[in-house]
Amino acid sequence: MNFVTQTAAIAALALAPFAAGAEPHSVSDFELAPRIADRVASGEPLNIVVSYHDVSNEFAPFVRAGVERADEELNVDARFIGPVGADADAQISEIETLIDQMDGLAISSVSTDALSPLIDRVIEAGIPVISYNTDNPDSARLVFAGQDLVQSGREAGQLMGDVLGGEGRVIITTLDAAAQWSLDRESGAREALEAFPGIEVVRTLNTGTDPQEIYAAIENAMLADPGITGILSLECCSTPAAGEWVDRNGRAGEVKIVGFDLLDTTVDLVSEGVIQATIDQAPSRQGFEAVNLLVQFLNGETIDDLDTGVGIYTPENIGEVMQ
Repeated sequence: MNFVTQTAAIAALALAPFAAGAEPHSVSDFELAPRIADRVASGEPLNIVVSYHDVSNEFAPFVRAGVERADEELNVDARFIGPVGADADAQISEIETLIDQMDGLAISSVSTDALSPLIDRVIEAGIPVISYNTDNPDSARLVFAGQDLVQSGREAGQLMGDVLGGEGRVIITTLDAAAQWSLDRESGAREALEAFPGIEVVRTLNTGTDPQEIYAAIENAMLADPGITGILSLECCSTPAAGEWVDRNGRAGEVKIVGFDLLDTTVDLVSEGVIQATIDQAPSRQGFEAVNLLVQFLNGETIDDLDTGVGIYTPENIGEVMQ
């Protein structure tokens, strides 16, 4: 099986959900706040708050679309909120102002350490909380809906090794090297790359979140070390920036790129062969399931972790997205 056939097969299989291993949860084992129990019993629309860790980034609109679909289809009042920029204090403050109004909270945390105490306080107030997109496994949150971050990192690392033919010098790029989602994904990527002794991981480049700063960080890193032959991006937004730099500098095919998500620029650059592979994590589905799991829980159904899969796209199958 060649690289193209292999990745297409993985993409087809990896999108199937599976339980990620946490204990199932039922509302019968949870002490709901009386006001929430009364609302559920009355059949009034539930107030679900979905907090995302940075509503200004290019990934957020995809998540918001899923939340809006849930609002329409599930007969709930679902609100999509979050800080502008990855600001843990702002995310905490925004959630705290809504605690008395929410019947359930889905959260993608700026920082697992900073948000875990807040999650525990919300749970103690009798409000169910799930995490999505980024997990808080050390908190009292009920379940997680999103991609297995370590496994997706492994997939990215394997793809990087494959497109480089097992030889080369790689930089890893990320918007926030200290964030738990980034650490998890990087650990998986480095684990996979260890299987390629001819590949050197030169450094992890922390780009920040501003689009111009992301591009400048990649440009400076590439100019400082022209021997880099691979860029492995861990998220949505340094992937297209890496592709744009490679394209503008005439190094397509010479510098291989593997990244994440299906932003418009990324899709175009994959179709042109500038980016060799990108991994989808189904953000719209994550937004929908963040609401849906809470609704199911409040309506008496047992819920469990939900993995939204790893969808791999290369120049050979990116047309499925473009259509």
